[in-house]
Amino acid sequence: MFKFIFKLLGWKVTHFLSNDIKRCVIIVAPHTSNWDFIFGMGAVKVMKLKQCFAIKKEWIRFPFKRLMLSLGALPIDRKKNNTSADKKSSVEAMAELFNGRDELRLVITPEGTRSKVEKWKTGFYYVALSAKVPIALAFINYEKKSCGIDKILYPSGDFKADMKLIMDFYKDMKGANPENFSLDIELSN
Repeated sequence: MFKFIFKLLGWKVTHFLSNDIKRCVIIVAPHTSNWDFIFGMGAVKVMKLKQCFAIKKEWIRFPFKRLMLSLGALPIDRKKNNTSADKKSSVEAMAELFNGRDELRLVITPEGTRSKVEKWKTGFYYVALSAKVPIALAFINYEKKSCGIDKILYPSGDFKADMKLIMDFYKDMKGANPENFSLDIELSN
């Protein structure tokens, strides 16, 4: 269904992720509309890309469990024994998803919401750094009706320099609601 809608509405995939990259964090921007999910999933189907996204384990229950799992949801449990001393951060929980897996492409939207934000969530960077995997830069560009994964960044540990490269990549992308997309100003300079 996603691929059909994607093609019916005139969208195309212009850049593909190399099949050699089996483990990575994929960030997607701009994220300004519910349609991003539809077009993003359409692009995934066109690319024949096996990808996953992290979600709180509480969301994986009836009646949506089968649907969520079929779309690539990976439930994360941030609590071991319900004590605050055992509670994991989201970054730790997502980085642990890479343990023992030969293939995992984990999708994250760094804006975190479809509304305009001044600061991006940067956990994706620390997940990739901790898991020792690259960051794939995916885009949904409504101006050109195109999607893809165009750049691979291996986190150097120099957060500010790496984030500047990421912000430069996304600076000309147009979301469905362009007024809701902004780069993290602090990280763009």
